[in-house]
Amino acid sequence: MLRKGITESFGAAIYTLNTAQLTDGVINRSKRMMLDTLGVGLLGTRTAVFNKALKYSQMFTSDKKSSVWGKSEIILPPHYAAFVNGIAVHSMDFDDTWHPATHPSGAVLPALLALAETLPSQPSGLDLLLAFNVGIEVQGRLMRFSTEAYNIPERFHPPSVVGVMGSAAASAKLLGLSPEQCSHALAIAASSAGAPLANTATQTKPLHIGNAARRGLEAALLAQAGLEGNPAILDMNCGFGVYYKDYSPSAMADSTSGAFRWILEDQDVAFKRIPAHLGMHWVVDAALAARANLQNTAGHFDSNRIRRVTLRVPPSKYINCPLPSTEHQARHSFQFNACSALLDDNVTVASFSDALIRRSALKELLSKVTVETPEDNQPSFDQMYCEVEVETDQGLSYAARCNTFYGHWRKPLSQEHLVEKFSVNASSVLCTDGVDGVIDVVGNIERQRGCSVLSSYLRMTSHPHEQQHRTMTL
Repeated sequence: MLRKGITESFGAAIYTLNTAQLTDGVINRSKRMMLDTLGVGLLGTRTAVFNKALKYSQMFTSDKKSSVWGKSEIILPPHYAAFVNGIAVHSMDFDDTWHPATHPSGAVLPALLALAETLPSQPSGLDLLLAFNVGIEVQGRLMRFSTEAYNIPERFHPPSVVGVMGSAAASAKLLGLSPEQCSHALAIAASSAGAPLANTATQTKPLHIGNAARRGLEAALLAQAGLEGNPAILDMNCGFGVYYKDYSPSAMADSTSGAFRWILEDQDVAFKRIPAHLGMHWVVDAALAARANLQNTAGHFDSNRIRRVTLRVPPSKYINCPLPSTEHQARHSFQFNACSALLDDNVTVASFSDALIRRSALKELLSKVTVETPEDNQPSFDQMYCEVEVETDQGLSYAARCNTFYGHWRKPLSQEHLVEKFSVNASSVLCTDGVDGVIDVVGNIERQRGCSVLSSYLRMTSHPHEQQHRTMTL
């Protein structure tokens, strides 16, 4: 029989965790997560999926209004602002990734910023930082209830499972709910959790993050209004356990004792250098290294002389897309990303445009790709590797292997490169003062008296003549 009181322990922890428990390590890591999330979210407001969701969301009104990032004149009901901003964050699959696998920040930060704008008493930056980390922590705890979660997912997209719970926990914390209400917020959110992997590589996948942010916020507000759910939702196989084959939950340590330790203290996140599924980063780095080997030996690179490209990657059906025809399929294709890297000696935001996806040179190279899945290549973001071998029509072979890409939690982006990534992404939408303002506010978030200043900077859009078009090279 499963232990009782697990849900209650989560509710108590959400309620009792306080700002004094935020360590320097957790503060620094979570500020990096916030900055990166805002950057990819701002860039994401230029995508088709975001604009479709925004048009839909503008049908709704309420007395309470929240900002849409990068839109100086558009406001929405808070849960719809959380929805569209969450979609923007994941619209290019450019947001952070944790281990066990999920995108932790995109489900939490849009909900918190939307909620903060509606509260009668403006939360401080430290309040925002604490609520954000509560939402991240809950996700990390829930993922560790299953060994299945440590591998590349097979059934559910993880942010749709744990992200909505993190959003609910973070929102409950910012609302100051009681321990019982926090538990009910988790129970309510659990009934909005879960999205099938069949919708990855489509325009619906970004909705998984948007829905997590929105539904988690709604769950907390409903709990505040007195709505109740199963007070043992995390304790039961027929509760939150339905999402995992090997569910084995445990109570959260008493946050008032010395036994509590933030998961983020020990497990950093990965920050992406290209807007694609995390697995693509291994194959891109391996392809670039193989290309360099060929070019250094032959003196030049000619794709027409390539006879075969062999990829040795971990087994995963939803990121094995031989002939992608859309940007979302391309973001989930080992073959596309390897061939793009070989052809262009780089992979960027522009690589996923229709023009580059449909070019004949790429299609020709894709037809020469073979995928192998060696038995020792584990489907885990902590253990996987990628090898790329290029064979020429002269019978020569050039191979390279990537065990850890730059940006992985074992090989984190430098602060300089993280800020550069944000600046390039944000400057496509915000004016220079807005970009600099967000960097300054997030960098000093724990010292901000109110977090509304952050929303102000996120609305400082560029005039057409101020738009900056730069390419990030890390």
